[in-house]
Amino acid sequence: LSMNTRIWLGAAFAFVFTTTSSSADVLRSWAIAEFGEPKFNESMTHWPYANPDAPRGGKIVSGAFGTFDSLSWFLLKGNPAGSIGLTIDSLMTRSSDDLLGRYGLIAEAVEYPTDISWAIFDLHPKARYSDGVAITAKDFKLSFDTIREHGRPFLRSFYRDVESVEVLSERRVRFNFSTRNNMKTLINVAGMTPMPSHYWKGRNIAETTLEPWPSSGPYKVKELEAGRYIVYERVEDYWANELPARKGLFNFDEIRYDYYRDFGVIFEAFKSGDIDFRVENQSKRWATEYKFPAIEEGLVKRELLPDRSPQGIQGLLMNTRRAKFSDPRVREGLGLLFDFEWTKKALLFNQYTRTNSYFPNSDYGASGKPKPEELAILNPFRGELPNAVFEEAFEPSKTDGSGRIRSQLRQALRLFKAAGWSVKAGKLVNSDGQQMNIEILLVQPDFERLLSPYIENLKRAGISAALRIVDTSQYENRTDNFEFDMINIRFNFFPPPGAELRSFYGSKGADEPGTANMAGIRVDAVDKIVEQVISAPNLDTLKIHTRALDRILLFGHYIIPQWHNAHYRIAYWDRFSRPERPATYGTGFPETWWINETLDAKLTQIKR
Repeated sequence: LSMNTRIWLGAAFAFVFTTTSSSADVLRSWAIAEFGEPKFNESMTHWPYANPDAPRGGKIVSGAFGTFDSLSWFLLKGNPAGSIGLTIDSLMTRSSDDLLGRYGLIAEAVEYPTDISWAIFDLHPKARYSDGVAITAKDFKLSFDTIREHGRPFLRSFYRDVESVEVLSERRVRFNFSTRNNMKTLINVAGMTPMPSHYWKGRNIAETTLEPWPSSGPYKVKELEAGRYIVYERVEDYWANELPARKGLFNFDEIRYDYYRDFGVIFEAFKSGDIDFRVENQSKRWATEYKFPAIEEGLVKRELLPDRSPQGIQGLLMNTRRAKFSDPRVREGLGLLFDFEWTKKALLFNQYTRTNSYFPNSDYGASGKPKPEELAILNPFRGELPNAVFEEAFEPSKTDGSGRIRSQLRQALRLFKAAGWSVKAGKLVNSDGQQMNIEILLVQPDFERLLSPYIENLKRAGISAALRIVDTSQYENRTDNFEFDMINIRFNFFPPPGAELRSFYGSKGADEPGTANMAGIRVDAVDKIVEQVISAPNLDTLKIHTRALDRILLFGHYIIPQWHNAHYRIAYWDRFSRPERPATYGTGFPETWWINETLDAKLTQIKR
């Protein structure tokens, strides 16, 4: 999975490779897994999808959308560089072949009692920052304290069940948990990253900064210009180069991200050779615009790679803090006016599948009518939830694809009328005669083409509707403070779903600036089932609970579901090699790829 989006956090049942404690009740291991056993044991010398003999060197350029004005990725303030994860390591790390496992990185081992009331991580004796200073236990205490006091609400939600952090020695750090027999809490802290206390001494960690600090990861910031570009250089003497979890990875000497405010401009930069690799996000462009000379001459390759990763829902999210969206009948009616079938055919080149779950591309979501085991979870909330949750299969509105939605429009108007809205003189008005107006806030200009037909359908229902495109900073500020009607959003979760669900859908975050609960959901059943998901004793139980949760959220009509794709569309200039055996999840770029000197020299000669 891409390092650009990775600060992994996770969960669960431990697999014991070695036991050094004298107490039989304390387990010690190099690897843990959320459920079952880790896929790999200590005999592993490198990931199967990594080439331990990959040559190192070369420089690459990627394109990034938007802007950045901070390197303080953990703070609510500022807009951090999305690629900053290249500079960050954690106590334990994921494998791109194993979504459930966590493997030793900065921590060479973890020990914990059978009731999982605490965990002690032993830090690797060679672990150090890019400036040569050792990574110590107090750096993790600083990280925990900083996130708890100043961190983004989403990050804080992962450590809610951690009571305290103790520095036992320079290389031993203890986390005390409020939970018992819950490996989710342990794995969440296994994803914690250190903050260099020697650097932050005398500095204000609660203020954003663009000054690079010592890196704990394989790269460090070389140079940057806020909003324009950021360059990372490989830490040549990176302490973890020979660890099994790092061997053969991060082979480029330099990775540069150039920032653009328009996806079309990013594509033009790729065509001209200013960008080396891209994941295409627009179906129209993929279908019609990859016909430039470099493609025809074989200088640029394009491929479809399977996307096996569980995904989160993408759609139009409504801000229920606003009175016009407070009635679920209004939200359902607005969903009826979205014509996916016509959009798929006319605008998406038939490349996508309609999303009908908050957990698409996975088996965590609901399907069909509720099963008995799901009803057992839902039944205590009868009378609090819509009857449909207990009786029906959720299906988004479906049209004939002609672009005419008369039937859906009639259904929507009936729902609006039941909620107190009626059409007068062609306008949908409330009892005070005020017309319903909806502004869809966007940060991606490409979505204007896709959502303009929906705007027209809203107008047919008598709604005053418009799209508004703003820059990244404005978007962050407005969404952090709930100053929007609708936004186009995609939620991601860390499979299997866990603590992030609190921030996405939990009542406690509904009114907290910067929360991930942008819809403002406040449902007791959601809060309780989320906690049951987090404390699930096994994977089957967890899935039953996520399916029950899925039904409640779907029939709450907080989001108008859009679409998802089961493939990555990648394109790259032909100067790379990669392992023959790909990772199960993700594209592998840039972690596992490397510069092919022969191809690179040939391409350089042709470009001249």
